[in-house]
Amino acid sequence: MSFLDLVKSRYSVRNYALRAVEQEKLDYVMECVRLSPSAVNFQPWKFAIVQEKEQLEALKTAYPREWIQSAPCMIVACADHEVSWHRKADGKDHADIDVAIAVEHLCLAAAEQGLGTCWVCNFDVDRCREVMHLPANLEPVVLIPLGYPADETVPEKKRKTLPEILL
Repeated sequence: MSFLDLVKSRYSVRNYALRAVEQEKLDYVMECVRLSPSAVNFQPWKFAIVQEKEQLEALKTAYPREWIQSAPCMIVACADHEVSWHRKADGKDHADIDVAIAVEHLCLAAAEQGLGTCWVCNFDVDRCREVMHLPANLEPVVLIPLGYPADETVPEKKRKTLPEILL
């Protein structure tokens, strides 16, 4: 599959099959995450893979939407602002950018493995922090439900045209 075909096939899955994700696939996806680029290669991230039923159910309360209940696995992507690179000219913290790059590697690697994901950024950060027992230096940035899509049909993507995004 070409990279363009992979990008076209990846979409936000909001309905997961009742099927566990194999450890080999999780390992593969997380190896792709590990190799993600970051500013000055500081890698200011930590990821938690949540599959244990009790913790998974508790974590889902940080984003109480019906559709997320079907996800058999959730990955919590955290930024470490104490480790991240800050641009000298204006102090801009690149932690969120670096985490976003790693999460997109995660999503594309998952799609390549036949798995579905969805970026969830609108969640209760305090509840997530509590459930995950996160130290003060780690900020949960994204929740990524992960699993096999219940429906194999790839929805049509609505995207701006190339001329619309070029300056």
